[in-house]
Amino acid sequence: MNTHLVPTSKPVQPSLIGELSERSREIFRNIVESYLETGEPVGSRTLSQRGTIALSSASIRNVMSDLESAGLLDAPHTSAGRVPTQLGLRFFVDGLLEVGNLNAEDRKGIDSQLAASGRTIDDVLTQASTLLSGLSQCAGLVVTSKRDPALKHVEFVPLAPQRTLVIMVGEDGSVENRVIETPLGLPPSSFIEAGNYLSARMRGRTLEEVRSDILNEITAQKSEVDGLAARLVSAGLAEWGGLAGPGGSTPSLIVRGQSRLLEDVAATGELERVRRLFDDIERKNDLIQMLELAKQGDGVRIFIGAESKLYSLSGSSVIAAPYADQAQRVVGVIGVIGPTRINYARIVPMVDYTARVISRLISQQK
Repeated sequence: MNTHLVPTSKPVQPSLIGELSERSREIFRNIVESYLETGEPVGSRTLSQRGTIALSSASIRNVMSDLESAGLLDAPHTSAGRVPTQLGLRFFVDGLLEVGNLNAEDRKGIDSQLAASGRTIDDVLTQASTLLSGLSQCAGLVVTSKRDPALKHVEFVPLAPQRTLVIMVGEDGSVENRVIETPLGLPPSSFIEAGNYLSARMRGRTLEEVRSDILNEITAQKSEVDGLAARLVSAGLAEWGGLAGPGGSTPSLIVRGQSRLLEDVAATGELERVRRLFDDIERKNDLIQMLELAKQGDGVRIFIGAESKLYSLSGSSVIAAPYADQAQRVVGVIGVIGPTRINYARIVPMVDYTARVISRLISQQK
């Protein structure tokens, strides 16, 4: 499979990987895989009974002690077993994780559900985050750059003194309503004139593309609207300004399946951490900034615990991949967030394949 992982900002040192013997690597792999499967500390007796390692419990204990000294394992409380540390998980993901192919049933399910999700990309992205949440048993995440559509009609509707509803109809059939603050005492004719003026100027172009041109026209008194209508247009453009980022795009976050983050929390005593994580998801900005890092590489990126600046992620992992538009420009990121002991081998190809399907559906749009 050609799925590949993009290195994180804190990759494991190559020297650490090279220093481990084949026996140590195999024991470490078995410990991590068992921990990811059960969530429980793994002891030497458990490993010896599995029959995959031809060593005595005493020999395995000695290797586990060395791995603990290297910072790859930790002994929680008084348990005789070991669990991987954050460094250990990073070592496993970067050097030992075996990512297989997504099975045909999962691929077919992703293809069919996304293809039938709706006519718009927003429908596809919402369905994709819900789909990944269900398949991974984690919360699904999508960061998308929402672009202003090319417009074909603008209309001003007075609501109350100094408050006006602006209806903007895009060429793609989308409709956006915004309420703006406007000057007092404007006659009905000014609202009609301002709408006609903007509709003529903006037809086939985005708000961001024409905003500066229209304001320059009004400032130079070269516009075809009277003074009152010009004040209305200026008020609207001033309030719309700054809402979008470079290129007229505004990052937005779609989250589905947050309740899955609460599963097994009571047993692990991590309820407070998950509450903080919910707070971070609600604030969105920090999580969006972290996910935006996944745009920097063509592949799946894994963020483990405190590698992120979000403290609430100390016990969580994020697996994310970018998706592109018709021109092969990366326009968003899709992924999942869950506990650090998620099934990386299964979820990595799942996220990668979903991102590729989204890119294909976007490229097929006219």
